Amino acid sequence: MSSPPLPASRRRLRRPGATGRRVLAIGVALVVAVAGTGLYLAYSHATGRTTLTIYTYASFLGGACGSGGAAGGLFANFSAAYDVAVQVECPSGTLVSTLESQASSPVADLVVGLDEITAPEAQSLGLLVPYSPPGLADVNASLIDHLSPQHYVTPYEYGYLAIDYTSGFYHATGGAVARSAFPAFAANASWASQLVYEDPAGDITGQEFLAWEAMYYTAVLHENWTGFWDAVLPHAHEAPSWDTAYYSMFENPYATVVSYTTDPASAAYYGAGGSFNSTVSTFGGRYYGWQTLYGVGIVRGTTHLALDEAFVNYLLNGSVQSAIPYNEWEYPANSTVPWPPLFLSSGLLPPDQIVALNNDLTPTELAQNFTSPNGWLATWQGLAGA
Repeated sequence: MSSPPLPASRRRLRRPGATGRRVLAIGVALVVAVAGTGLYLAYSHATGRTTLTIYTYASFLGGACGSGGAAGGLFANFSAAYDVAVQVECPSGTLVSTLESQASSPVADLVVGLDEITAPEAQSLGLLVPYSPPGLADVNASLIDHLSPQHYVTPYEYGYLAIDYTSGFYHATGGAVARSAFPAFAANASWASQLVYEDPAGDITGQEFLAWEAMYYTAVLHENWTGFWDAVLPHAHEAPSWDTAYYSMFENPYATVVSYTTDPASAAYYGAGGSFNSTVSTFGGRYYGWQTLYGVGIVRGTTHLALDEAFVNYLLNGSVQSAIPYNEWEYPANSTVPWPPLFLSSGLLPPDQIVALNNDLTPTELAQNFTSPNGWLATWQGLAGA
């Protein structure tokens, strides 16, 4: 029997939804239409209810604005429990830009999918209101600190960036690729020529990779982070998106790609385990990586604050959080939710063994490095001639 193919995509923000995922077995009435801001689905069996509008990304939990996936069960359950019509919209622009364009007359009540870079941006623009849900007691304090210590955005999942490498490249380097990252690629043109990275100017994974690299050189090596790019830019390969990098360039023809530490588990789940593995950065016997986070925020101007808060609470409960690993391929923010066996048995580097380089700057400082004319992004664009 042939192995099932990998889905067309399996990650979240700015990437198409996945197929073939495990979903919650809950009947859902779906109404699909094209709204002014993009595709939306409404979860309700009756008219006349209060409507709660949620902005998110199309692949949230396997298809918030697509096939339904586990997201269909999530929204339908909340709709039934609170006797509310839930309208889920996936804006055609970014979440922050859409919220900003509607700031004077908000459409959404909640936004699901702000990350560690866009959450502080949305907060600084005054687009959100703070809320501290009771469920934060079960969320590691570092996740809160790295996303929104003022509680404007509540984390619901997290993970770590990685460099995936093929088994062939592992053997060709004598295993060295598993024990190093940036300095080895910068020092060896043959390594750099096998690296695929995402465009930091247009892709969230590329932005997170830039942050990981800059903070590793700055906080760990105490060196100028631009030296890495000076060395690898003539040889490495830029992709416009994670999808292109991972599915069109990795393994054929290039041996390494910027992606996520949970990739080996995803590959094993879809019958393609063993062909590659993942690594972060090492130094002095320790692992250093970049923590990726996604959260939910309440939109300033909402008229359904009590329902908004109830939804944030709901997103942190165990039944919802247990759907995170196999639908988002991330770790649940709720620390009381056990990880599935595949996350424990497929050789993944445990998150608690990785030093999060997010520790060395505040969310505000991070956001400024992508908006300031002297920040990382502008500097990188100068180096790349972008």
